[in-house]
Amino acid sequence: MPRLFCYIILYVDDILMISPSVSTLEHLLHTCEIELNDIDMVIKFNKSSCMRIGPRFNVRCVSIISLNGVVISWMTETRYLVSAKVFKCSLRYAKRAFHRAVNAIFGKVGRTSSEEVLLQLVKSKCLPILLYSLEACPLTKTDLKSLDFVINKFL
Repeated sequence: MPRLFCYIILYVDDILMISPSVSTLEHLLHTCEIELNDIDMVIKFNKSSCMRIGPRFNVRCVSIISLNGVVISWMTETRYLVSAKVFKCSLRYAKRAFHRAVNAIFGKVGRTSSEEVLLQLVKSKCLPILLYSLEACPLTKTDLKSLDFVINKFL
């Protein structure tokens, strides 16, 4: 029997399950559900999705169903990843959340605080939003330039 490689990547409160087949992914999901249930934790299926990456990334897949019957939808893009031939990260949501956080700070204290205070707030509150989990993603030069532009625009 060929050896199948499955991976579970945990990052703060996120779980990324990687599997070479849909059936193996469903089995991996069920295993995680059982293990999490044993420690009184659950998967939030309304925040869960499946994505296919590889040469057949655009081929439709059968549904994956949780142990309690919830169908997990297939997506072409999630909060951090994009469905493609190769593993790619999406910076769109991170940049949008960063801009929302910066605008919230400016909306609250923009005209009343010094420039130093505003910069410190952006660095301490907004940069972590933009950079969350990026060390786990392969970034291209274009991605890095895009992040650099977003950061330099406010700093």
